[in-house]
Amino acid sequence: MTTGGKAAALGRLLARAGDDIPVRTPRVPAREAAERELSDPRYHQHDPNPLQQCLNWFGNRIDDLFKAAAGATPDGWFGLLTVITVVLLLIVALRLRLGAIRRTATTSRALFAETPRTAAEHRSAADRHAAEGHWSQAMQERMRAIVLALEERALLTPGPGRTADEAAAAAGRAFPAHAGQLNAAARAFDDVTYGGRPGTEREYALLTALDSDLRDARPHLAAPAGSRA
Repeated sequence: MTTGGKAAALGRLLARAGDDIPVRTPRVPAREAAERELSDPRYHQHDPNPLQQCLNWFGNRIDDLFKAAAGATPDGWFGLLTVITVVLLLIVALRLRLGAIRRTATTSRALFAETPRTAAEHRSAADRHAAEGHWSQAMQERMRAIVLALEERALLTPGPGRTADEAAAAAGRAFPAHAGQLNAAARAFDDVTYGGRPGTEREYALLTALDSDLRDARPHLAAPAGSRA
């Protein structure tokens, strides 16, 4: 190889070696330069907004929680879904049970559960319900009219919270000949009001006839029925 060829080869080797020598930049200035570069708005124009970031974070945490639960549950995801289904069914059953208990506890068997009215007003309400074929409501109003009519005649002592059975028993002492009909009327009232049994036209007719008979009957006046000793 000639002297000129050696010089050319050496020059190429030195140039190649120069390309392989790394450029060393101090650490702190390099970090600052990188931060300045990354702060350019061009790099962040497609970033999610803060709300979306929060939702993404929350979704990731929920996903991690379910994955952890699935890993700790036999049969993995299938077992987890089974457990969730059972828990939901228990919650529904408990809710229905508590609702039933609450309704039972708060249900009053008192004959009058609203603002007091006169016997005539209850009779009018009964007739309106009967005209519309609402026999249960008609029976309830007619039974209330019967009891109120006796209270208005001072044959029954008004008793707040009195039940239909109690009123029938007290009225039966004032009208012994009608005691059986009064007891039957009280049972029918309880059946349609608390037992959920629908009333019938025939039962309403019997209550209407009893109401009419009691208005014309002469009471047994040994003592005011339902009075306190």
